[in-house]
Amino acid sequence: MASIRSAGKLGLAMKYLSLLRHAKSSWKDPTLDDFDRPLNRRGKASAPLMGERLAALDHNPDIIIASPAVRARNTAELVAAELHLDEHALLLDERIYEADCETLITLVRGLKDDWQDVLLVGHNPGLTELANLLAPCHIDNIVTCGIVRLEFPLASWLDVGGMSGRMQFYDRPKRS
Repeated sequence: MASIRSAGKLGLAMKYLSLLRHAKSSWKDPTLDDFDRPLNRRGKASAPLMGERLAALDHNPDIIIASPAVRARNTAELVAAELHLDEHALLLDERIYEADCETLITLVRGLKDDWQDVLLVGHNPGLTELANLLAPCHIDNIVTCGIVRLEFPLASWLDVGGMSGRMQFYDRPKRS
């Protein structure tokens, strides 16, 4: 079980939530349903890159929860491999596919409190809306394979709400 990280001298329990938009997907086969679209070449390169960056920052989630859509699941698997997480650290949750912000906040509030650090892999516009709701991020659009990391000085995921967090960083494969 992960140790509880503390917030400075106050010793407050902390929760960390990373929001990762799936990597770039392929539109090559027009007969595929949206749910079944795979990653394209750029997506297959970007997902491990973002996993490497998280590993370099020593951000290793207790759990990765991903949309079961092929492009999101593949993104989560590639990131998990770079973080050296085993298959039990990846959960698929069908609520994430096409989720709006309200659905995502309900999912976050239902997370297990012994998970201190969670990586959520999903889709826009829900992820961007969630980031902007939970912290003063002011992000117009989380780009494909972009990641927003939020921190919350809270002991329970139940307490996560509007502007209850702080953005630690926003990273994307193509930094400007």
